[in-house]
Amino acid sequence: MSEPIISVSGLRGIIGQSLTPLVASRYVAAFASQLPPGGWVVVSRDGRVSGPMLAATIGSTLQASGLHVLYADVAATPTTGVLVRHHNAVGGIQISASHNPPSYNGIKLFGADGRVISAETGRQVVEAYRANKSRFSSVDGLGRWTELADTTSAHLQLVLNTVDCERIRERRFRVVLDSNHGAGSVVGHALLEQLGCQLEILGGTPDGLFSHPPEPTAANLQGVADQARGLEADAVFCQDPDADRLAVIDEQGRYIGEEYTLALTLEHALSQISAASATVVTNCSSSRMSADIAQKYGARYEMSAVGEANVTAKMIETKAVYGGEGNGGPIDPRVGYVRDSFAAMAQILDLMAKSNRSISELVAALPKYEIQKTVLSLRNELVPDLLNALAQEFGDARSDRQDGLRLDWEDRWLLVRPSNTEPIVRAIAEAKDAVTAAQLCERTAAIAQKLISQKGLLL
Repeated sequence: MSEPIISVSGLRGIIGQSLTPLVASRYVAAFASQLPPGGWVVVSRDGRVSGPMLAATIGSTLQASGLHVLYADVAATPTTGVLVRHHNAVGGIQISASHNPPSYNGIKLFGADGRVISAETGRQVVEAYRANKSRFSSVDGLGRWTELADTTSAHLQLVLNTVDCERIRERRFRVVLDSNHGAGSVVGHALLEQLGCQLEILGGTPDGLFSHPPEPTAANLQGVADQARGLEADAVFCQDPDADRLAVIDEQGRYIGEEYTLALTLEHALSQISAASATVVTNCSSSRMSADIAQKYGARYEMSAVGEANVTAKMIETKAVYGGEGNGGPIDPRVGYVRDSFAAMAQILDLMAKSNRSISELVAALPKYEIQKTVLSLRNELVPDLLNALAQEFGDARSDRQDGLRLDWEDRWLLVRPSNTEPIVRAIAEAKDAVTAAQLCERTAAIAQKLISQKGLLL
């Protein structure tokens, strides 16, 4: 890999190959050229070994661009968003490669509103990066560097305000927090202690030396589940390295999946309010559980394109009370327009306390669906033909093209969308049973193969 992977909200790459100090400086200089001179920018990192090196490079570039640095050191991505707003900064930069392996790192950009930059702003930054644009200052215009003494209090209080703290404290829940040596323990430890939990932390030192692969999937968390069974925990909360995603293991040591994180927190949010006039938003690849929960409470349900920036834009447009992505990333506007594992933990515990139910009992009461995913190798020029062929093949479905093609039936759906960075297409299907979902993916693959044969276009 010689080039970093660039999206509208940031970039990521392999340290020393596609992500070097030169690449980082050029990208941050492009971002800085879009910001008001003399403003403050929050800079933070997720604990990876390469983080301090990139922080020094990024901070120096910001200072050279006439911007002042508020350095938060190790902090979660949602904390960065809170700090931007709390300190009236003009932007923020989180140094993180999310769930990628240790050899990776990345740069995620925030606007002054404390959320990941919009798609349009992101496109402007990419254009400036491609054009090698910068706005470096003379010596009398260089920015300052200030280290933040308190990076947690503002975020912590916002999360606590969304739950009944005393109700949770009375239960004295036994909780295991697996931060896996990422940034999650910084706020996670304080939050769970304030909620009166009997707490066991795994990987609490944020040094980036992951105890298991960093993406919080069932396979990667099998060892955590085995360890947690012996601790007789009421809940096991598993974060990704920058702590914007949460996976949950129940009291029986069973991984329940990241889709359920959003469903449980949405259940909590809508049960607290008169939801008849409320709106909730998830992206078009998230489980239908959220739509069903919204319908149960009489709330309006909206779908956005995939990507946190798209979800938050739709939430703001519709004045949504809650939203998120099915990758374990709930978004509570009361805390901030950023996916937040800490809000998820507190709200799941509050739901448990309020209902007097265990996690397994809460999950059992949710709608049941099965998701299947597949990846198809397909040249970009064939993608429009594939989407048109699928729309014709499944003519009885409701069709939505805001992000690839989403086809909806009463009991199932199919999303087919091209990658922005690779010659592949991802197909995701959900149905009441795994067989039906798998058949949708198989039919999609068969139609794609037929197109390839007809056009004679191989990778």
